[in-house]
Amino acid sequence: MMTVALPEEAPTLRVVPLPADANMYGDVFGGWIMSQADIAGAIAASRRARGRVATVAVTSFVFHEPVFVGDLLSFYARLQRVGRTSVTVDIAVYAERANGTGELIKVTEATLVYVHIGPDRRPQPVPE
Repeated sequence: MMTVALPEEAPTLRVVPLPADANMYGDVFGGWIMSQADIAGAIAASRRARGRVATVAVTSFVFHEPVFVGDLLSFYARLQRVGRTSVTVDIAVYAERANGTGELIKVTEATLVYVHIGPDRRPQPVPE
């Protein structure tokens, strides 16, 4: 486990997992982390598409370290690619441990793809 520094830009999302987000040992469910990463990715994709987006694919999702109740999670979403109707987003997740040590580690990396959705709920081109 290697301590790292947070990226210089502001995080897209910050959240602290609570006991309801974890198993009986205090380990946060991977599915809960995936859900939060999807929210962060959708924020970035929606901003770029200037409108509604829907998740169409999770092309990569890797957990490097466990996350515990009380850790402060910072989700950083960066646009990887903009296609005709889609936006691909890379997400990096860092945890500041709640144990009082100030330890900061990268816990998860993911790549998700979103499609820009029009009022008719059909894919539409992403604006230039």
